[in-house]
Amino acid sequence: MKTPVSPVSHRIFRNDTVKTVNAHLITETPVSLTVNGKIWLTFMCTPTQLEALAVGFLFNEGVIRDYAEIGSLHLCKSGENVDIWLHHAATMPQKWTHTSGCAGGMTSLEPRVDVEPARRLTDFRLSPKQIPVLLHLLDENQSLYRQTGGVHTSILSDGEKALLAAEDIGRHNTLDKIAGLALMKNLRPEKRILLTTGRISSEMMQKAYKIGATFVISRTSPSSLSFELAEKYGITLIGYAKKHRFNVYTHGERIA
Repeated sequence: MKTPVSPVSHRIFRNDTVKTVNAHLITETPVSLTVNGKIWLTFMCTPTQLEALAVGFLFNEGVIRDYAEIGSLHLCKSGENVDIWLHHAATMPQKWTHTSGCAGGMTSLEPRVDVEPARRLTDFRLSPKQIPVLLHLLDENQSLYRQTGGVHTSILSDGEKALLAAEDIGRHNTLDKIAGLALMKNLRPEKRILLTTGRISSEMMQKAYKIGATFVISRTSPSSLSFELAEKYGITLIGYAKKHRFNVYTHGERIA
């Protein structure tokens, strides 16, 4: 089993000096997903919470709706394959789309705005002062980032605390891990806020929609298609969130 960080030695050039230091890089490794005895795809990911990654991916792709649909879940000893057997048949998608995310994300779903908006809590609001508090919760869960940099973090919050957290070299993987953890723990909070360090593209918004988030808050930007999806889905989309400022792109009525 590989570790999430990998030791390296490198040289630092600064002004007219050079020195050799020992450090760590975030681990990127291939992990295959087998469903009902057939290999579906290979994740490029950080080797943490791999069972949750596999479960959450199947949930976000619409293959399963509940953890009870899984008959067995096994991570091989080497950590190179997650083997899942379902209580029902599942057809492997004929086409995988490479997403705009780093580390080679894939989805079989096309971005769709012609769907009925999911039920979102219309009376769930945040004050502007709560945003930096939530960002602090995100910072507290960036343990791998503090060691290595080069890794994304996402958390699920109820507005008061971080309920779940995931780190990965792929931002899309963090949301799959959170979806999987929620299913495996049977965690279904009424209020759901997703915070992430990654850019919000269409596949990120689709995963947030599946997770049931009312708010999606990112330290960086949304894409034009994620904006359209958030508008349709009834999700309040916040980008470029910093300690003293943030941009509200959709459904700003929820910011008190």
